[in-house]
Amino acid sequence: MTSAENHNTNNQERSELPSIPAAAGGAGKWLSLEFLQSVPEEEIWLAGQLSPHTRRAYKRDVAHFVRTMSIRSADHLRKVNRAAVVAWQNLMKERGTKPRTIRRRLSALSSLFAHLVAHRAADTNPVRDIKRPRVNRRQGTTRAFSSREARKILDAPDAATLIGLRDRAILSVGLQAGPRRSEIASLLVKDYHTDAGYKSLHFIRKGGEDLSLAINPQTAQRIEDYLAIAGHGEDADGPLFRPLRKNQLQSNPRRHLHSVGIDRLLRKHAASTGLGPGYSAHSMRATFITTALNNGASLEDVQRDVGHADPSTTKLYDRRGHNPEKSASFFATY
Repeated sequence: MTSAENHNTNNQERSELPSIPAAAGGAGKWLSLEFLQSVPEEEIWLAGQLSPHTRRAYKRDVAHFVRTMSIRSADHLRKVNRAAVVAWQNLMKERGTKPRTIRRRLSALSSLFAHLVAHRAADTNPVRDIKRPRVNRRQGTTRAFSSREARKILDAPDAATLIGLRDRAILSVGLQAGPRRSEIASLLVKDYHTDAGYKSLHFIRKGGEDLSLAINPQTAQRIEDYLAIAGHGEDADGPLFRPLRKNQLQSNPRRHLHSVGIDRLLRKHAASTGLGPGYSAHSMRATFITTALNNGASLEDVQRDVGHADPSTTKLYDRRGHNPEKSASFFATY
């Protein structure tokens, strides 16, 4: 998708859910009771999600339903019945949508209707009794790297260039601390700090939770090497990782590297080591979890450090039981 198409899609999705009207008289004025009563419950539900990532994902998923079913108003949305949801689900199946994506979209829509029912803006939740596609809950689908592959990727960027130093630091944070790509992209210079004598990174996790995480000494050294050449080590409130072009900062030196850029650089350096397609920045997270558990870290410690609310989520990334060398296929030789 081109940048223009993406811009148009984003604008379309923004227009398909009711918007909170701008407060009259400026942001500094108290909102009147009449104004609050005019805010659609759909927006109150969306604003109640703690994580910006969750708000974006929920809005995108509900917008898909709105667009697919040609819903034109809040009243039309609130009167949706079970047949419409089944039709939406069947259409997604026909289009080859992945089961996990279908489940996620149904969950987002169900969350909205649960809110609407609770606040008497809708009579029933039409998603509640919809049978959702089965997915593998014992093992995630994110592809991880072997320890040898991870080592090659860590050393792939050219340490003689600014871009290379930045990428080496980013890859080390991803593979040796396990944050989400959005958490890496949103890091500030001041988030790299010393805590109780250990070099650490401060993350704002999904849901808004704060966490100061002690990091591997190799990761700390790579961040310092990058900052020494990049020259923005004293810009405490500025972004830690910034977009570069031809080893130079782009026109806005205080712009964050976009989370999509984390994906691109991971794929680039994975390909440079001879690995094929199918990997993403999330592969670094899966690799970190598996490697930390394999080397003796407890499930509780790994769960805390990666910011999972439930240990079962952490287990989805644990690939210790995945041993390709023991595949039964190797014993079916004819």
